[in-house]
Amino acid sequence: MTGQQLKNSILQMAVQGKLVPQDPNDEPASVLLERIRAEKEQLIKEGKIKKEKNPSVIFRGADNLPYEKVGKNEPVCIADEVPFDIPESWEWVRFSNIIELQSGQDMTPDKYNSTQLGIPYITGASNIANGNVVINRWTEYGKAFAHRGDLLLTCKGTVGSMAVLKEPQVHIARQLMAIRSLSDDIEISYIKIVLETLIPILKAAAKSMIPGIAREDVLHSLLPLPPTSEQKRICGKIKALLPHIEIYDIKEKTAAQLNSSFPDTLKKSVLQDAVQGKLVLQDSADEPASVLLEHIRAEKEQLIKAGKIKRDKHESVIFRRDNSYYEKVDEIERCIDDELPFEIPESWGWCRLKSLTENITSGSRDWAKYYSTTGAAFLRMGNLSKNSFDLRLEHIQRVTIPSKAEGTRTSLQSGDLLFSITGDVGMLGLIPDGFEKAYINQHTAMIRFLPEMRNKYIPYLLLTDYAQKFYNANQHGIKNSFRLDSIGELLVSIPPEKELFRILQRISLVLSKIAVL
Repeated sequence: MTGQQLKNSILQMAVQGKLVPQDPNDEPASVLLERIRAEKEQLIKEGKIKKEKNPSVIFRGADNLPYEKVGKNEPVCIADEVPFDIPESWEWVRFSNIIELQSGQDMTPDKYNSTQLGIPYITGASNIANGNVVINRWTEYGKAFAHRGDLLLTCKGTVGSMAVLKEPQVHIARQLMAIRSLSDDIEISYIKIVLETLIPILKAAAKSMIPGIAREDVLHSLLPLPPTSEQKRICGKIKALLPHIEIYDIKEKTAAQLNSSFPDTLKKSVLQDAVQGKLVLQDSADEPASVLLEHIRAEKEQLIKAGKIKRDKHESVIFRRDNSYYEKVDEIERCIDDELPFEIPESWGWCRLKSLTENITSGSRDWAKYYSTTGAAFLRMGNLSKNSFDLRLEHIQRVTIPSKAEGTRTSLQSGDLLFSITGDVGMLGLIPDGFEKAYINQHTAMIRFLPEMRNKYIPYLLLTDYAQKFYNANQHGIKNSFRLDSIGELLVSIPPEKELFRILQRISLVLSKIAVL
């Protein structure tokens, strides 16, 4: 239950007579209504208010059902209109019988000021914050007045904001209504409570396309009226409960946010443990990662000799010596202990991402002129994912492949990993087996791994907080661009080959359970 739902439930209990106990010593609401009718008649005689053409009187019949007599018409049973039962000491009444309602009027800019000349001019919801009236305009031409103690209700635009006026007098715009009780025996705070329960109904009754509340709908609405003493007890109880509801609301929203983010947080924690060697146990019988890295280097050398890939001009080899890690580039060795982001098990190793790839490149510009409704898939940043490497295939652009175009060099293969290099850097997409012919644009990089590393280990590593920090640290320019060279410089923790596949199996199992949280 949200904080608002809790508040709505308490307000509903209040107007149904279920929030505070009834006191048999209270003067019943029927006596209060008789007194109000007499007071109203006196105000009419004095010319202070106008007489209603068809006044309403609601009473209990001999069958204990509610009846309404409107004007000179015969009484009609309104049991179907009454939304719930109320205590014996309460009465149903139309708002028109107990309130005076002042509609607002707009003013042209030349009629108001910001220099505090005249009376405050209240224009709408922007002038109501946390139940208080905020004043930033004044006018010397007031006509539609609200007075201290009136309940201001926003009735157009942002509907349903309310505040009890503390200023002696203000002018209200047409986005507002001012509601004042016709008797001191009816608490304006209680009227506010009832209106809070009615706002959704009043909004739903609006006939205009613009959200609003009609004056007639407010006046015609039914109000469950308790004895005066019980009104005070209800208002006091609500006032005492509101701070607790606010605390509950804050805690509930915090909990909801935690629940919402928990699967992603847990997933990132699992992946971070995986790449740090903490997800599965090490097996001393496994060949160390150094053997796997030697295989990868040999594999890459074969591809270079066969002319299938180019040799890296600044090839990196990372090795361990004297319990420290060193990197050899251009025949120069240097200790990189300070660069390593975390510790790894003894049997693991480090390398640069580029050491595990055949190629890292991006698409080219000017593909828009080849757009079509058929042809090859053209994958863009919108097809990549933020917290996974699943391709989003809802909206795929198609391109007619030109016979000669620089961008055709990025014809994708299964196992290629796509990586966004502008805007939201680090979004991913892994090309699955059997995927159709596809290309990419200049905002997307393609990482093609060596055969030994065409598994999901590196894509999972690229989803970790460690990787995200690397992306953030290496962005530049107004558009948050990420250099292709930077991708290859990412330090990758490599487990022994057998442990790597145990890690992938464990990740798959754990993520399948997280997915149903």
